[in-house]
Amino acid sequence: MHFLKSLLLLSFCLTGRGPVETAQTQPSKDSIYTYKKASPDGEGKFYEGREIAQVMSFEGAAWLERNTRQKEENTDLAISKLPITKNSVVADIGAGTGYYTFRIAPKVLQGKVYAVEIQDDAIKYLKKRCKKLKQNNVVVIKGGEQSPNLPDNSIDLAMMVDVYHELLYPREMLQAIRRSLKPNGKLLLLEYRAEDPKVEIKELHKMSVAQVNKELTANGFHLVQDGEFMPIQHFLVYER
Repeated sequence: MHFLKSLLLLSFCLTGRGPVETAQTQPSKDSIYTYKKASPDGEGKFYEGREIAQVMSFEGAAWLERNTRQKEENTDLAISKLPITKNSVVADIGAGTGYYTFRIAPKVLQGKVYAVEIQDDAIKYLKKRCKKLKQNNVVVIKGGEQSPNLPDNSIDLAMMVDVYHELLYPREMLQAIRRSLKPNGKLLLLEYRAEDPKVEIKELHKMSVAQVNKELTANGFHLVQDGEFMPIQHFLVYER
């Protein structure tokens, strides 16, 4: 775990943007967000009492594809537990290098996987990898800060793997994701466990079940599965 901690320390320092403006330059007190002086790893922007973490830039891409990831996180187990069928339409929001995207795609050959990214370098990487792997059921989408730009009523499973805590506009993004889900669609969040001090990840890059539930409930979601079978992450499934 000490090796993982050092890698995360490096990766999370490679941020694509600096902290957001302080309260003096932000909307008035009736805003859904509040603003304070940013902590070293934060944006200085708060939602439901939680400071939003700085974004990991695509310069940390090698960490996402590290050889030790399966051992540390048991990604195979996470994929085996996904609530999907061969016909499912999945959205991997904040896909990064497509680590999950390209492992899920063979399981939904009669469906598709939307690989959603906001960073241009990641978009280019994902498109090149699609061609190389000849993964015809993967669609790369350029997302935005407030929406993943997915079609309405089209998604069986939207998922974010260690991404949600970095969303600069979590309320707007959750509302957009909610619109994209089919009536029985689900949202999956994998987040490092804040409740476990043995999970050697920076605090702003971890989340507790209580905090996730607080934020998701405020946006019309309810928890249907709290899977605590992962080594260092929560596996939280929500429905609208």
